[in-house]
Amino acid sequence: MSKIFKNTIWLMALLLVVSMTGCGGGSADALLAAQDGSVAPGTCTVAGPKVTSSNPTDGDVNVSTSTAGYTGKLITVNFSEVMDPTTIESLNPGDEVTFTIREDGGLPVVGTVTMNSTNTAATFETENPLDTDTEYEVTITEEAANAAGTSLSCSYRWSFTTAAIAGAAQAPVNLGRASTYGIFAGAAITLATDSLVNGDVGLNPAGACNNCVVGVTVLNGVINNGGALAVQAATDIQAAYDEASVRATGACTLASPSDISVAQGACTGYISQPGSGGIYLPGLYRSATSIGFTGTITLDAQGDDSAVFIFQTGDALTTATGSVVALTGGAKAKNVFWVTYAAATLGVSSTFKGTIISDSAAITVLNGVDPTPLTDVEGRLLAGAGITVNEFATVTVP
Repeated sequence: MSKIFKNTIWLMALLLVVSMTGCGGGSADALLAAQDGSVAPGTCTVAGPKVTSSNPTDGDVNVSTSTAGYTGKLITVNFSEVMDPTTIESLNPGDEVTFTIREDGGLPVVGTVTMNSTNTAATFETENPLDTDTEYEVTITEEAANAAGTSLSCSYRWSFTTAAIAGAAQAPVNLGRASTYGIFAGAAITLATDSLVNGDVGLNPAGACNNCVVGVTVLNGVINNGGALAVQAATDIQAAYDEASVRATGACTLASPSDISVAQGACTGYISQPGSGGIYLPGLYRSATSIGFTGTITLDAQGDDSAVFIFQTGDALTTATGSVVALTGGAKAKNVFWVTYAAATLGVSSTFKGTIISDSAAITVLNGVDPTPLTDVEGRLLAGAGITVNEFATVTVP
């Protein structure tokens, strides 16, 4: 592993050495991108060890600025042969510079390079997230060699562009007196005996609250079944829906709303992550038809713990069995809102983040499995109709 040494004085000294000697050594080649005839991964036709592929690929756009679960961004290359890890270096004085990343025309990005266990892939992890809406160039020089000491048959240079922030920054939805409720319904509530709500439970008008028992199925909260407090919460929920459902500034229309884990076309706030669902940057996403997803979607606040994510649908919301909403980059469940006109159904053993505000339709949380995986909701369920929380499912106010 090698940590890039980013120092302007050292770089100036290196430039001076290159100009005096005329030498095209490994360090100068990578820093100055001076190698003519460099090719993109997978395109070298000369015999010998090669870079066969990369992630991101050459010309890739809407690339994430960080990687879910990491502070920085991972850039990975695959080799055709077992490599000598001591030749896969970033920037330290005296080292051969064989793997560098930089903004177009700028200094190298700070980060570390590691090899996989078989020495057939190298990963550059940036120390910090990359800048948004920025082109980056990656260079791997011929000085990188295989285990037998044979250098790469080609030098490689390619570029990718990071995504822009999605639309205008959104303000959080004002829930008023409803913010303390884990569930609030306009009709009957049914809690399974093995379900839990961490937070207040409310109904308006007053109605059936099946298995709503403080200290058993309702923890750390109270039950307001009708009455002045419930009336005020219901009024605030309706106002929240009325405001959030018509937001339009900075909105991006989802191209594939039935499965929002797949590519979303013009939504620059969506970043494809092959094999692991998609990443959404803060913003407003909308669909006139039903929204749903399978697998995992990740909401990336990019270091801003006040960043807001809003998903609007003019129809229903449905999540699949085992589906997951993951938060990264400082994203908070309290700042995630799902605004739905029709019914919302959360899948068996799913993990969900955010507040659902349903206009006049029911919300159903399907069962988990005892002992695992449970169905886990970190958020609020606010409906104009009934709410059902099934066995081994938990709702927790964020």
